[in-house]
Amino acid sequence: MSKQLISVIVPCYNESEALPYFFEELNKTISAMPEFDFESIYVDDGSKDTTLEVLRAHSAQDNTARYISFSRNFGKESAMLAGMRAAKGDFAVIMDADLQDPPSLLPEMMRLLTEKGCDSVATRRGNRKGEPLLRSIFARCFYGIINRISKVKFVSGARDYRLMTRRMLDSVLSLCEYNRFSKGIFEWVGYKTEWISYANVKRVAGKTKWSFSKLFGYSMECIVAFSTAPLAISSFMGFLFFIISVIGALYIIIRKIVDASSAVSGWASLTVIILFISGIQLLCVGILGQYLAKTYLETKRRPDYIIAETEDKTEGSDK
Repeated sequence: MSKQLISVIVPCYNESEALPYFFEELNKTISAMPEFDFESIYVDDGSKDTTLEVLRAHSAQDNTARYISFSRNFGKESAMLAGMRAAKGDFAVIMDADLQDPPSLLPEMMRLLTEKGCDSVATRRGNRKGEPLLRSIFARCFYGIINRISKVKFVSGARDYRLMTRRMLDSVLSLCEYNRFSKGIFEWVGYKTEWISYANVKRVAGKTKWSFSKLFGYSMECIVAFSTAPLAISSFMGFLFFIISVIGALYIIIRKIVDASSAVSGWASLTVIILFISGIQLLCVGILGQYLAKTYLETKRRPDYIIAETEDKTEGSDK
């Protein structure tokens, strides 16, 4: 009887320093799971360092290792998508190359998948030790907001590190949207998921690629992709200020009727009110613009990424 195949998907961006450590740890995990066959798919997301050279050398030495190299940096979401599309396994697991997603957890994840009869085992950080305080505060705020305005529920501290069955992977790949937020897509497709919590792990080497501004933009992608509540809020604010203006107009008219000699004063406060309402209007227009921009990008139907090279040939293909 042939062994079941596990596809390990590893998005990489400037990870030349971390990859040798990752290879070592992954090999230890593979040795601890002899009942399975493995393939590893490394996706070079347009790295500027020697990541591609490291992957070329590793692929030449390990016949179970494959790599995909993009023509430029398309982002982690595109790298994960390319890896999932290339996966041939009965199961697929996504993990980062910096060892913040410990490969040593994989045997336990597979055990849960088998014993619990689920289609996915996902991981989350049990704490944010070692993370900047401001980032931790904003992360908690983000999860609090998105879980109030979205029908899809997001687990606080969730990682992209996730083991999936083939049928769940196929369901994820059936969503052909251009603006992807995988954590939300994993939850949206459904299926039973078990969660593993583990302590935050520091990078083994190199520097994080996620600045505060990038994380903020990524969170905005999630809100636009999985909730229309901002549009409803902007509509509500427009209606609220309309009611306030009607009440204010009635007050001025009644005051003038009751006391014809009264004069309306307070130009400074009026200017502040006008500026405030104008700001609200621009905010609402900006919210509408975000949704319109995402729709625009979807309709252009550009490829998610362009492959410049793989382990067996140079492609220049787009997906």
